[in-house]
Amino acid sequence: MSKCQRQRLPCFSLVPKDLLDLEKHFAFYEAFHSNPANVVIHSLFAWPIFYTSLILFHFTTPIFFLDLGFVFVVMIGLFYVSMDRKAGSLAALLCVLCWIGSGCLASQLGFSLAWKVVLAAQLLCWTALILGHLLFEKRAPALLDNLMETLLTAPFFVLLEVLKNICGYEPYPGFHASVKVKFEDV
Repeated sequence: MSKCQRQRLPCFSLVPKDLLDLEKHFAFYEAFHSNPANVVIHSLFAWPIFYTSLILFHFTTPIFFLDLGFVFVVMIGLFYVSMDRKAGSLAALLCVLCWIGSGCLASQLGFSLAWKVVLAAQLLCWTALILGHLLFEKRAPALLDNLMETLLTAPFFVLLEVLKNICGYEPYPGFHASVKVKFEDV
């Protein structure tokens, strides 16, 4: 029981309780990504969607001298770190590297070519992801159930999935067992 509940006071928080529930989010992710072929497809195509999205940020006007792409990367990186320090820090680092790389590519291409590259990459990646769900999972993609969760967490959960499969990574002992129980409830 929280201090607010004991004192019968209203509790206020800037972060909704479930927003940082890694088990809940990962169970949702795994409910839509149980087929190994679909997991591989997502491992190959989720991060390029994030990367190419950042390219377009480099052509936006800064607000109060702040690069909007960098602000987005910092916010999403902090979100990942707040869910899991180790894997979240790696994901945040990858986000920053994507921002740097996308800036280099954007400056080389210029807007007239960059948006075409982004469009082609996005179409290819999204087509692969949707086909992975339809052909291998035999169900619609998660984005139809929860668009924001899917767009914000997909790169991080792909990284968690890869770390789990390659080196057996768990954010804490028993994490995957707890996720499995929640996965069955999804």
